[in-house]
Amino acid sequence: MSLESEAGLPGDVLPGVLSESLHDELVAFRRDLHMHPELGNQEFRTTAAIKARLEQAGLKPRVLSAGTGLVCDIGLAEGERPAEPLLALRADIDALPIPDTKTECPYRSTVPDRAHACGHDVHTTVVLGTGLVLADLHAKGLLPRPVRLLFQPAEEVLPGGALDAIADGVLEGVARILAVHCDPRVEAGRIGLRHGPITSACDRLEIALDGAGGHTARPHLTTDLVTAAARVAVDVPALIARRVDTRAGLAVTWGRIESGHAPNVIPQHAELSGTVRCLDLDAWRQAPDIVHAAIDEVATLHRAKSEINYMRGVPPVVNDRESTELLRRAMVARRGMKSVESTEQSLGGEDFSWYLEHVPGALARLGVRRPGERTVRDLHQGDFDADEHAITVGVEMFTAAAFLDTNGTRS
Repeated sequence: MSLESEAGLPGDVLPGVLSESLHDELVAFRRDLHMHPELGNQEFRTTAAIKARLEQAGLKPRVLSAGTGLVCDIGLAEGERPAEPLLALRADIDALPIPDTKTECPYRSTVPDRAHACGHDVHTTVVLGTGLVLADLHAKGLLPRPVRLLFQPAEEVLPGGALDAIADGVLEGVARILAVHCDPRVEAGRIGLRHGPITSACDRLEIALDGAGGHTARPHLTTDLVTAAARVAVDVPALIARRVDTRAGLAVTWGRIESGHAPNVIPQHAELSGTVRCLDLDAWRQAPDIVHAAIDEVATLHRAKSEINYMRGVPPVVNDRESTELLRRAMVARRGMKSVESTEQSLGGEDFSWYLEHVPGALARLGVRRPGERTVRDLHQGDFDADEHAITVGVEMFTAAAFLDTNGTRS
């Protein structure tokens, strides 16, 4: 398929191809972020670095009210209200509280127990690079519509920094929002796309069980909390699985269970904590009531008093069909049809979903696996790294999307 038939433009005039010098600069920028990871709502150095580079390009970024993260419009004067709805491009800028274990990497984290092990440094660099390219095109009179850059803090902090960013007005005037997330299963130079749900909802659950303890020789005179906790751990997920459509994928998985201190003493207190994940948006909205009811039933059966702390996390990311198609067209225009592959719905959570409660949009899986590499370095692992060719791929896809998007523009 030619660029002319796919994009409506001759292939040699679709702007936004990344120069070698800018690619090298962006790789250096990403490596600097990688060496200096910051946790959610603490990204002051990261915010300052992004702000300085955007200002160097003649742009006017605004730091968000919380003091980290920023928003920047291209193609609008400061304070100007857009005459047409904006296309927004979002990046998340925070890191993870885990050690970087890449011992031979020259740009490994310099901060103990902190690492960009989810690829947010790549996401940030892609949106920054897109902004620099689009700013240059705007200066030449080639940008067809204003574009908003959003660098969001605290994606890893439930229920996600997206909610604070939305409250700060980042979606005002926005008609569509796009994002990428690194995927080590996809080869660099390619993206994975899916319309409809592409991630899972993810909530957190903490349970405290209490009752009369006693001697293990007389369990009939106690609330046998160890058994009660064990039954909650086993029976609650089974009950939940039978109270919603199986296709909704509502599941409780435990990460911690604690009770007792001695082999012959029945304790008075037990605790469980875990996650609630769900593939379906409607089922996720019902999940707290379903989970509460199941826990109360099992606890009551074993004469235990339950205290439940159900913490809302994020809904599923549900990709809008038109926005997904826009990303596909942009990627095909840059790199051909073989550069796009279908992807499955992930059980991971992503707070990009909160934006999609307000405006249509889509998230693409950005391939970061080095060609020929057999070992998949999974996300949220200390040895995670990305093929930096993905930066060029992401920038060129986003710049193409800015030219191909007609959502809300005047005909």
